[in-house]
Amino acid sequence: MKRRDFILKSVGLGIVSGLAPFFGGLESVYGSNFSSAGTPLAAVRGGEPEVMFDKAIEALGGLSKFIKAGQSVLVKPNIGWDAPPERAANTNPQLVGHIVKRCYEAGAKEVRVFDRTCNQWDRCYKNSQIEKFVTDAGGKMIPGNVESYYQEVHIPNGKRLKKTKVHRLILESDVFINVPILKHHSSTYLSLGMKNLMGVVWDRGYYHSNDLNQCIADFVSYRKPDLTIIDGYNMLTKNGPRGVSTADVVNLKALIASSDIVAADAAAAKLFGSEPAEIEHIKIANDMGLGTMDLTSLAISRIKV
Repeated sequence: MKRRDFILKSVGLGIVSGLAPFFGGLESVYGSNFSSAGTPLAAVRGGEPEVMFDKAIEALGGLSKFIKAGQSVLVKPNIGWDAPPERAANTNPQLVGHIVKRCYEAGAKEVRVFDRTCNQWDRCYKNSQIEKFVTDAGGKMIPGNVESYYQEVHIPNGKRLKKTKVHRLILESDVFINVPILKHHSSTYLSLGMKNLMGVVWDRGYYHSNDLNQCIADFVSYRKPDLTIIDGYNMLTKNGPRGVSTADVVNLKALIASSDIVAADAAAAKLFGSEPAEIEHIKIANDMGLGTMDLTSLAISRIKV
């Protein structure tokens, strides 16, 4: 039985202790043979979302490395589903609100948050609780439900995705922070950083009918986020992307952060019990030179809270 199959079977049976050999420590997940050079990546375990974010950003050199005073920031969580936080269909609202707060503290002029939701947008914003935490932190929620908000762009290096319409915030914002949740997905097996970028385009149907995994990688060749923060506080282990009940969720208390979206996805795949090369869009993006899935080439900070 493959490792990931054992993990999912264990979770499905409610045997959370069965995850210990793989999730008991970051070194047991990633191994210990890492380069001290290369792109930095922070992998944090064992804390609340706000604490893990702060630890990760400190390890990456501070948020001022990514945000300069007076800049506008786009924070893009997964808000696709009309589901409460405990279902882990959407990004953890406490994490999103905390990121907005920290962006302002780093000198951001404005912080805006949106998603092209799958369910009714206003219900997703409200019932995910992301709207509340963002507005409490001074951020602004922007709708993504009207085509006029989107502008056509060309993807010159795309193999299947040659053009698409992107939300104007992608074009207007100085800094782009991508904040997906780590979860199972019925079409791509995992939904992580690159998959989350489908929420900035208008026509997602094109992806599904024109080689979904290649289109996911193609878009990264157009616009890479400046920072990807993968929320693994609660992990949806099956029935993704929406989930069915809290029985599908494990309280993993993990967070991955890197400026390399491919590396962040690769590290998160390992947390899920998969090899990065098993996830088709991760391998495609790696082979296109859009980032690296070779974790041994990274400067990884493994932090236990």
